[in-house]
Amino acid sequence: MSPRNTASKPGGTVQTLLKRGVDVRCPASVEIGSDVDPERIAPGVIIHAGCRVRGSATSIGPGCVVGREAPATVEDCQLGHGVELAGGYFAGSVFFDGARMGSCAHVRPGTIIEEEASAGHSVGFKQTVLFPYVTGGSLTNFCDALMAGGTGRDNHGEIGSSYVHFNFTPRGDKATASLIGDVPRGVMLDRPPVFLGGQGGLIGPVRIGYGCVIAAGAVWRRDALEEGQLLVGGQAPMRHAGRYDSRFIGGARRIVANCVIYIGNIHALKLWYRTVRPACVSDRWRTACCAGAERAAGLILSERVKRLGDFVEMLRDGSGPEAEWLASLFTAWPSLKDRLAAGPCKGDTESMDRFLGAAFRKKADGYLETVRSWSAGTRAAGTSWLSSVVDDANNGWVK
Repeated sequence: MSPRNTASKPGGTVQTLLKRGVDVRCPASVEIGSDVDPERIAPGVIIHAGCRVRGSATSIGPGCVVGREAPATVEDCQLGHGVELAGGYFAGSVFFDGARMGSCAHVRPGTIIEEEASAGHSVGFKQTVLFPYVTGGSLTNFCDALMAGGTGRDNHGEIGSSYVHFNFTPRGDKATASLIGDVPRGVMLDRPPVFLGGQGGLIGPVRIGYGCVIAAGAVWRRDALEEGQLLVGGQAPMRHAGRYDSRFIGGARRIVANCVIYIGNIHALKLWYRTVRPACVSDRWRTACCAGAERAAGLILSERVKRLGDFVEMLRDGSGPEAEWLASLFTAWPSLKDRLAAGPCKGDTESMDRFLGAAFRKKADGYLETVRSWSAGTRAAGTSWLSSVVDDANNGWVK
């Protein structure tokens, strides 16, 4: 056999997938890594021409379609049922049932796309968490942010096309993760959606309340915790007509508080993935997604604590007001850092027991259906429990 023909023959792992019933559309053009476990790719999965699948942690569930619009690389990702990755690069990320990504996506580790959340073409995500139904437009760069809100496909959170979450400062720090909605209420899937108008942006770290609408073209720089606001951004006030000292750090207290609150929310989300989600699933593909999401949340936590620590060190060398508060921060930081890294184990155990005792008395079919079946009292108990996790993470240091 000539070298040319040898190169075109599908590899052993591809042949194993074909025998399992995986629909590999052009076997000679598809690369399957030797570390991929064929048993973790469900029969009926469609893998289009030019795709690469790698990583021992990769799991692809029934009904998934990879590379329909353009070649896709899937590396150490977990896909639930009916996920569509149209094309691009996907690594170290989790896609729950019905998640969709357009072509030319660039999705880096720590990203979690929950049920029926989606994004258009040419998007960039890293350590991004989108709760169910949140929909992102095309040409968006939305790294280091968590977005919740919305009750269904016809009432979903929206990230407009050409939207940017700005997560790097002139000082060179990335203590900038933003919280749109929150975890304790967002997981209940009963909060109003947030609308981020197209060709706009958020300057992290900010917190945005449920039901808020940020007008198209606005670059928003402030917290907006009151729900249901229409936010129309304008130009930032000119404070430095002359030379700018990049060491100056304004609003440090708010930045630290937002970072700590964000970390507390990720602790709550990680605990949710560990204790609640697994009780709502019934097959290996969804179980793999739960485990992958818990790992991804752990990756986010490590990164956020590190970035906050870097920022605290910048405060020691920078210039700015709030000297008394800074002194208390430097004193508290070693113990606060340890607590943020380790996190609370269970939060308020009384609220946890009350919630878990009520949540699964009658098990529904699937995660979304299970959450929808909960009474208002059950949801309130769950929110109270997760809120205690957020509060406990900072041990009362941030009010």
